[in-house]
Amino acid sequence: MAKELSYGGHTRAVLLLGLPLIGSQLAQFAVHMTDTLMLGWYSVETLAASVLGTSFAFILFILGSGFASAVVPLVAAADAQDDPTQIRRVTRMGMWAVGFYAFAVMIPMFFSAPILIAMGQDSELAMAAQSYLRISAPGMLMALASTVLRMYLSALERANTVFYASLAAVVLNVVLNYLFIFGNFGMPELGIRGAAIASLGVNTLLLLYMGIYAVRYLPEHALFSRFWRSDWEAFWQVVRLGFPIGITALAEVGLFNLATIMIGWLGTIPLAAHGIALQMSGAVFMIHLGLSSAATVRAGRAYGMGDEAHLRRGALVATLISFVLSLFGVALFVMIPEVLAGAFVAPDDPLRPEIIAIGTTLLFMAGIFQVADALQAMALGLLRGLQDARVPMWIAVISYWGLGATASYYLGSEERYGAEGVWMGLVIGLSAAAVLLSMRFWMRSVKISEAAAKSAAPETSA
Repeated sequence: MAKELSYGGHTRAVLLLGLPLIGSQLAQFAVHMTDTLMLGWYSVETLAASVLGTSFAFILFILGSGFASAVVPLVAAADAQDDPTQIRRVTRMGMWAVGFYAFAVMIPMFFSAPILIAMGQDSELAMAAQSYLRISAPGMLMALASTVLRMYLSALERANTVFYASLAAVVLNVVLNYLFIFGNFGMPELGIRGAAIASLGVNTLLLLYMGIYAVRYLPEHALFSRFWRSDWEAFWQVVRLGFPIGITALAEVGLFNLATIMIGWLGTIPLAAHGIALQMSGAVFMIHLGLSSAATVRAGRAYGMGDEAHLRRGALVATLISFVLSLFGVALFVMIPEVLAGAFVAPDDPLRPEIIAIGTTLLFMAGIFQVADALQAMALGLLRGLQDARVPMWIAVISYWGLGATASYYLGSEERYGAEGVWMGLVIGLSAAAVLLSMRFWMRSVKISEAAAKSAAPETSA
């Protein structure tokens, strides 16, 4: 059993791991932001088509990323037990799992236009989105495989490597977009297809970089030695943990997508204001997502050691750090919402006053749910460290959809509170998830020694 850290020691450990993971999350967010900005500069029609295409791909990616996320607690626990064989097994089978998944979802990506048209989308935009998705289809494999390696390195607390790779991806994405979207320096002007080529190139290079890093600096894991050899025990271990993680993430993303649809019923101005509030709250959420990933690693190590005291002390520290940072988000959105909303609207836009008026209210609502959003993200991260995903999945689905979506629909009608009512529903859903998931973690944490003993995997080679 490892020497117990003081609260100060846990704080340093969480921040040393969490800060670069926060940076990598913000960098990934920046990649998507630069795509949106540069396609918007190209043309409004291209931007609209890219929104359809990227939304379609993102939903598929979120579900598949659950298998990659399962690698974190499994590798962290195995590393705490000094078991390189198990590290190799679960990481390799994580790549197998996302590989099978990526090949399966290439079919709807290749034939996405009929699906989008059936959902009521404009046929020309749907065809443009399909051209984006057909190029992006092999990129789904690259993106998910590189995510597995990113999770593997994060679990081994090599977060700086992940951060620098994510930062390089932002720069590379801007350069490739500049070349292929606009046709600069002799390259063909490809518009939306150029953005897809840029994303494919970035994800491929990320995969190569992290694969080479693993081979060179972590040769004891021999990740790619006899990569073709199956290990169905480890494969199903990843799938059983990864599938509910993916469903949980999909449920939360789906709630916010539903909110967008409901606010779209209210008109263009509320939808524009909603988009501003969503971008701002999404950027702040990356901070909590990075800390949650760090908590998963720390909890996974404690779980692997069967050390209840280490787990609970570290969890308390991580939760307090997340809570304090969420207060800064509250202050930001509550104190200067007009400034934030105004930054997204041209000074001479005739709709600016109306958009800022609604956006200010929505940002105030975003400030209210910062604490709840931080706590539910942290609780989910800690529970994943305990390899507990199935019950949290049901808690999330009930909270987000049973409570949040229902409240948003009821409160968001024009005769009630409109866009503000939709966001009230988000506050209700996230708050319920925060309370229930936190209760689940603290009740589970007292049984860690018994649970770890029962789930100890046999040491077999792969």
